[in-house]
Amino acid sequence: MSIFKKVLASVGIGSAKVDTRLDHPRVSPGESISGVIHIHGGQLDQQIESIYMYLKTEYLKEENDKKTTHTAEIAKYHITDGFLLRQGEGREVAFTLAIPENAPLSLQSTPVWLETGLDIDMAIDPRDHDQIDIVAGPNVATVMEALSELGFRLREVSNDYSSNLGGDLPFVQEFEYVPTTNFHGALEELEVLYFPRGDDLELFLQIDRRARGFKGKLEEQLGLDESLVRLTIPGSELRRGSTIVAGQLHDLISRYI
Repeated sequence: MSIFKKVLASVGIGSAKVDTRLDHPRVSPGESISGVIHIHGGQLDQQIESIYMYLKTEYLKEENDKKTTHTAEIAKYHITDGFLLRQGEGREVAFTLAIPENAPLSLQSTPVWLETGLDIDMAIDPRDHDQIDIVAGPNVATVMEALSELGFRLREVSNDYSSNLGGDLPFVQEFEYVPTTNFHGALEELEVLYFPRGDDLELFLQIDRRARGFKGKLEEQLGLDESLVRLTIPGSELRRGSTIVAGQLHDLISRYI
């Protein structure tokens, strides 16, 4: 075996290649995504220690009055144990991955992707990146539709750093809505965090009231014009449909304006 080839493979030249192909790139949190990993041997035999995959996204963190972008690992998957990949050999490895319930949705500028890697000793690990489209599951979709029925328009979605609310993730996904009909004139905006809890759905709502009069302006300056509300909607209520949920949210929000 050529020493020259070994040296080149150690820096990724002439080494094995990996290409992941998804059956369907669209999935909801709590569901599974499947596909096939295509591995192509390089110019020499190589010991593959393992095949692994990561589910990743990006989030924003404010530091010293400046927002910086960071990469977060949502989940890691061990696909196979080690094997010897012969020179020029082709292999296919099928996989099925469970997408965590707390995975962020791929809305607006939020990227979510799968990263596939071959763990090769003494060499740069070959990698492949595949964007996936994570869409709302039935429970979150019901609440989103309920907010739309109440006249709220989704203005912005962002993954923002949080040291405590994200659980095992370093961020939360924040949904910022603006009122267009029912609460127009009473609210500046409504910020919502969605936390799936099995069959139920927990919401954190930040209700930002519009300043009115001297008292309202004073409350705004003192930061008293916002209310943080925590609500858990049982699965049995969510299954009754968006109109029922819209009524519950209308009554709740009305108590804080």
